[in-house]
Amino acid sequence: MQITVICVGKIKERFYRDAIDEYSKRLSRYCRLNIIEVADEMTPDVCSAALKDQILAREAERITAKLPAGAHIVTLEIGGRSYDSEALSSYIEGLGINGISHIVFIIGGSLGLHGSVTERADMHLSFSAMTFPHQLMRVILLEQIYRCYRIIHGEPYHK
Repeated sequence: MQITVICVGKIKERFYRDAIDEYSKRLSRYCRLNIIEVADEMTPDVCSAALKDQILAREAERITAKLPAGAHIVTLEIGGRSYDSEALSSYIEGLGINGISHIVFIIGGSLGLHGSVTERADMHLSFSAMTFPHQLMRVILLEQIYRCYRIIHGEPYHK
């Protein structure tokens, strides 16, 4: 299985990069992982709805340009569907059983994702009703993907 994570923005903090590197290394025995960073837009502290839409649209153009044809697209959104780890692992395993060989997870920037990106998604996934920094969300996502593969392969994991 190939897993691609498309993210808006770069990771600046070393501790996030270290965690991402660790989970990338762990995942290498289960799948091919590709992390693609697209540039984020400068966002003022006070932002009108029109400016917000323009910013999200520019980020959406960068995201959609990186979407591979035929991949199963999953957007991370507060309003998405919630899964526990076992259910998410069953979902990922089911995709593979049904012939899907490439899953793309999309993490938006500080303003979220433009509607044009969410409309292209095959699934909208929520990890919580809370808002997390997109840098931290990348670590959480990779940890959960790793946990899913441990579950799929019947290997021990912390509950």
